[in-house]
Amino acid sequence: MRVFDFDGTIYKGESLFDLYLFSVRYEPRVLKYIAPVAQCGIRYKTGHAELQTMERKLGRVIHRYLQDIDASKRVARLCGSNPSPTVPSKRGDPVAASHAGLNALSEAFWNRKFHKIKAWYQPQPDDVIVTASFDLTVGDACRRLGIRHLIASTIDPETLEISHLNFRTNKAKRFREIYGPDAVIDEFYTDSYHDQSMIDLARTAYLVKGNRLIRIK
Repeated sequence: MRVFDFDGTIYKGESLFDLYLFSVRYEPRVLKYIAPVAQCGIRYKTGHAELQTMERKLGRVIHRYLQDIDASKRVARLCGSNPSPTVPSKRGDPVAASHAGLNALSEAFWNRKFHKIKAWYQPQPDDVIVTASFDLTVGDACRRLGIRHLIASTIDPETLEISHLNFRTNKAKRFREIYGPDAVIDEFYTDSYHDQSMIDLARTAYLVKGNRLIRIK
C-alpha cells in the first residue's frame, strides 16, 4: 500500500488556500477572511498549530465562508453552468445548496489548477491520500486521478461545522480506524516531518521537495 499526503506532496502548493483565493473572483465578500485563513495556514505549515485551536478558529471561518458561498448569486450562476455537481444533494435543502456551490467552485478550480499535480506522481489503483484538506475539495482531484481512497477533513452537512480535522496525529488515528491496526503502509510520501505519526506507521517513507524524493526511512 502506498499512502500520500496531498498538499505540497503531490500538489504544488496548498490546494485549500488556492481554492479560497480562486473563490474570491466569484464572491469578493469572502476576501474578508484572508487574515484568519492566512494565519491558520502559516501556523499549520510551521508546526505551531494545536489541534483544538485549529478546530475552533478554522471552524468559525469555514462556517461563515460556506454561508457566504451559499448566499452568493455569482456562485449560483456558476452552479447553473454545472448541472452535475460532484456531491449528490437533495433539492430544496439549503445545506445541500451550499455544498453544490462549493462543488461547482471546486470543479471550476480543478479545471484550471489540475496541472499543479506534480509530474513525479503516477497514481495506482490502491493508493491512499491522507490530507488535512477537506474531502469536498480534494475529492474532485482524486476522482480525476482515479484514486478511490481518501482520508480527509470533513464538514457536518447539517451544521456546516468541522466534524473531523485530519491534522497531525489525527491522520494516523483515522487511518487506523478505517484500515485496522494490522494494515501495512509499504511507502509513505510527505513534504513535512509534521506527519511523523504516519511516518512511524510506514515501512519506508519519503520526504518530497518539489519533484525530488528523499528517503527518510
